[in-house]
Amino acid sequence: MADENNIGPNAVAATDAEAKTPAVKKQRSPRPQKTAAEPARATSKAVAVKSPVAKPRTYSEQEKAGKLKLIGTEITEGKSTLKDAIKKAGISEQTYYNWKRTATPVVQRNKKPVPTSDELGDLVKLEEENQKLRKRLAEKLRAENTQLRKRLGLD
Repeated sequence: MADENNIGPNAVAATDAEAKTPAVKKQRSPRPQKTAAEPARATSKAVAVKSPVAKPRTYSEQEKAGKLKLIGTEITEGKSTLKDAIKKAGISEQTYYNWKRTATPVVQRNKKPVPTSDELGDLVKLEEENQKLRKRLAEKLRAENTQLRKRLGLD
C-alpha cells in the first residue's frame, strides 16, 4: 500500500497525472426501443425465404439395402475403410449406423434363440455331468491337501 506521507518522485508524478486529466464520464446514446413481436416474425420469415433449407433426401428400402450391401462388400474385400466406403456411398456415418440398426431383425437384436427340446435335454445332461466332475475334483483336492499336511507335520 502507498504511504500518504511518501514524498518521493513517484508520488508527485501520480498526483500530477490525476490533476491533468479530469474524470469525464462518457455519454452513451440511449438504446433503441424494441419493436413488437410481429415485425420480428416477419423478418425471420424473410430470412427463411432468402436461405432455403434443403430437404433431407429420403431413400427407399431397396436403395438403403443396396447402399448397405455396397458398403459391406467394399469393406469385406478390403478395397476401402468403413469411413471411405460410407463417403463413396454418399451418406453420413450416422445414417449408415441408423440404417444398419434398423435393417437387422428385431428378434435377432433383442432375444436369444430359445433352444429346442433336444438341445434342452442335452444341456441338462451336461450340467449333471459337470456337477459330478466338480464333486470328484473337490474330493481329490481334499485328499491331496490332507496328505500334504501330514508330510509337513501340520496336523
